[in-house]
Formats: sequence, C-alpha cells, structure tokens
Amino acid sequence: MMRFTPVFAAALALVACAAPLQAQTTTVQAPLATPMPMPIEPRVPASRAEIGLSFAPVVARTAPAIVNVYAMRAMPARRGPSLLEDPFFRRFFGGPQGPGFGGPNERIQRALGSGVIVDPSGLMVTNNHVIEGADEIRVSLADKREFDAEVLLRDPRTDLAVLKLKGGKGAFPSVVLGSSDDLQVGDIVLAIGNPFGVGQTVTQGIVSALARTQVGITDYQFFIQTDAAINPGNSGGALVDGAGRVVGINTAIFSRSGGSQGIGFAIPADMVRVVLESALSGGNSVRRPWLGATLQSVTQDIADSLDLPRPVGSLVQTVRPGSPAEKGGLRVGDLIVGVAGQEVDDPDAFGYRFATRPLSGSVQLSVIRQGKPLALAIPLLPAPESTPREEVTVTNRSPLGGATVVNLSPAVAEELRTIEAENGVVVIAVVEGSPADMTNMKVGDVILEVNGVKIERTADLVRVTGQPARVWRITLQRGGRTLTAMLPG
Repeated sequence: MMRFTPVFAAALALVACAAPLQAQTTTVQAPLATPMPMPIEPRVPASRAEIGLSFAPVVARTAPAIVNVYAMRAMPARRGPSLLEDPFFRRFFGGPQGPGFGGPNERIQRALGSGVIVDPSGLMVTNNHVIEGADEIRVSLADKREFDAEVLLRDPRTDLAVLKLKGGKGAFPSVVLGSSDDLQVGDIVLAIGNPFGVGQTVTQGIVSALARTQVGITDYQFFIQTDAAINPGNSGGALVDGAGRVVGINTAIFSRSGGSQGIGFAIPADMVRVVLESALSGGNSVRRPWLGATLQSVTQDIADSLDLPRPVGSLVQTVRPGSPAEKGGLRVGDLIVGVAGQEVDDPDAFGYRFATRPLSGSVQLSVIRQGKPLALAIPLLPAPESTPREEVTVTNRSPLGGATVVNLSPAVAEELRTIEAENGVVVIAVVEGSPADMTNMKVGDVILEVNGVKIERTADLVRVTGQPARVWRITLQRGGRTLTAMLPG
C-alpha cells in the first residue's frame, strides 16, 4: 500500500471539562406561532431482517475473486560480515533459506498486495506498484489455491496492471465491474484485500468524496475517497458497492502512522475498464484519446476577469497545429467546463473524463468562449508517433552513458506527460549507478545539444557521445526550463 503523509496541520483534540452546576429554574415563553417539535418515539425492529442487517451476501459473492499477490525480485546483495555467508549462521540470523535464495551475490525483495479477478479465464487487475520490477509473481486465492501469474499490461500512469493466472482447471471466480459514475457521496462501500499479510479482510465505510483531483498519486488525478479502513497490503484490492459490483481498485491512503486513518483512495472502475480493454486487444500499452492542447486551472483572479460565478473549468493555453483540438475548433482562451455532459472543475478532471472515452467518433466539449456557451465536437484520436522512436542506450564513455533515449513525437510526449518540447530526444530510462545516473539525468529530460551539436535524433546523440572530450557541455530541457551543464570528460 502506498502511504502519503499530508502536510496540513494535525487535527485538534477537543477536551470537554465540566464543573458542577447549581440547580436553577428558568422560564422561557415559547412563541405561539412555532409549535414545539414532537419527540421521536423509539421503534422496535419489525422483523429479523432489520435486526440482522448484514453485508454477508455481498461478501460471499465478491470475496472469492479477491486474491493475494506476492511479487518477488532478485536484488544485488549488500556485502556484510563473512559469517552471514555461512548457512549455519544465516539460519539463526534470519537469512533466506532454500534453493535459489541466500546466495552471496543476491537477495530477494518481496512485495505484498491484493488483486481482483475480473474474468473467469483468470484475467485479473492489481496496482502497478505492487508488481513493478518483479521477476516472479505468485497469486493466492481465497480457497487457498496458488498460481503463477504473467503480466499482460502495465500502465504506470494509472498505477494499474493486468495479469493472467497460469494453469488452473475450470473457471476462476470473478467479479463484475460497475460504473464509478453511479456512486454518490454517502453510499456504503466495502474494501476487500489482504492488509499487512494477515489474510483476506473486509472493512466497511462510505464514499467520503468523489473526483478527488489534488492527491498526487498518478497522472490521472480522479479518485474515489472512502473511510473504509485501508492498510498496507490492500493495494490492488476491491472497493465494492452494495450490489456486489467492483467500483474501484484501492491504491493509496493518507496516513501519519502508516495505518488507516479513514482517508483512502481508489481508482475508479471506469478507468480500470479502459486499461482492461487495452490488455484484451493485445497491445503493450494503453491507447487513449489525445487532445493536443495544454490546459491550466482557473484561479479566482481568472474567474473574475472572465466574469465567472466561480473558479471552475480548464483554460486552454496552447493548441497544437493539426491536433484533434484544432480540428474540433478549440481555441486559445476557451474555457472547457464539460465533457460529454459531465462537468469538469479542473484539468485533472478533464483529463480523466477525456481519457476514459473510447477511441472512435468524437466527444462533445462544453466550452465558454468570450462569455458565450459553445459545444465543440473533438475527434477521439490517439497521439501520432510521427517520428519513429529509434530507441538506443548510450554505452560509450560519456556523462550520458547508461541513459536510454528515444526520438520525441506527440505519442512519446503524451506518455511521459511532462514534455513540452516537440523535437529532440528524450530520456526514458537510466541505469542505476551508471555515468548518466551519477550526473543526475532524469526520465523525461529532453537533450537539446551536446558539445555544440544540436541533437535531433538518437543517432546524433550516439555519434557525438562516441567522440572523446575533455569537457562535456550538455544542454537539456527539464520541467519547462532549459539547463546547461559543464562536466569533466
């Protein structure tokens, strides 16, 4: 379970102190026009059903499809005292045992989470952070059966992963995905998962809020908030409504202590469905609609200047030529307030509503232009890969050694989400401990120039870094800023 510590002030504890009071009699004349309300008489439950209210039927229907996920990854072992390399001493000091474990040059890192089987064939969903980097994934069902699982699709942008159980005879237990748009604040929900590895656990609460967008967990900020107890190990488990439908995948908590404090977040089922459909189509990534425009939130000052009653919507800053936004008639200065009839309060809410639309036809945006409402039909098209990626890893002796780069295109920029440049090469991976890592190269850095040579394609970078130099002058773009570094050769 991912844990986040909020920066707001700690809640104040209210301590009630009472002192004995002297008996007093006070007469108050009630207004004749306002009758006193009649007291509510306590009522005895009318049936056994009212006395025995239970969520057991919902749990019985859904719990068999909620699984435990164990992810294992081999990591280089830290060098320690030679005694720990002796199996006899490892036995007493808690070292790993058995074939393939406890070798002097590696250790096993384990992660624990939950998952949800969404199809009788063994298709399941969990959080990407649960299985990220895993060499082996083992899944344990509620009926104690265990299966290996293979990864069909990982989507770090939503923190979701789709797995497929291997083996098994007959159909697996599965659940039905509901629609998160059917939820209302106050609805009763259940969180089912494997907190702290103690075994399958069910907790109950209500929907505390919908469309939470200022959480900072994934690229698509649009979460269901619940007070159902969610703890480490619940990641990837199900948030279930009163009808037994999965309406969300539990993914994070706000916590000061590491345990549940009544603020948990779940990825809406409608986003889960998009990732599932991409996995079923056989793709290795999720294809989403591309707008081709940059948006900004509306502040109170902007709202006042636009004569808006309140600061909501997404203000269009730029429109890329040839993009779906331009084709649909969107202009700089337009204020987007709705997508397909759903109100959007900020760019995060817009991003979620737009990204969950299918790749076909068009979607209607509700726009305010110069104070007048307007409806625009935006084509639902994926970002084009206009320039081939030509992925390469720099292997020569230079400050960029160990960096993997690709050519920029709208598709690559959309995947990385932080890219403002339209040309050049971008870093997509950095080998730990490599020269690029030591020089603080980051994923998303756009390399513009090396030693006075403009870098337009990955081949340019390979050629320039292959030439020895006493001093390296590297210019790159990071977070909208252009930076230049002088590094020794």
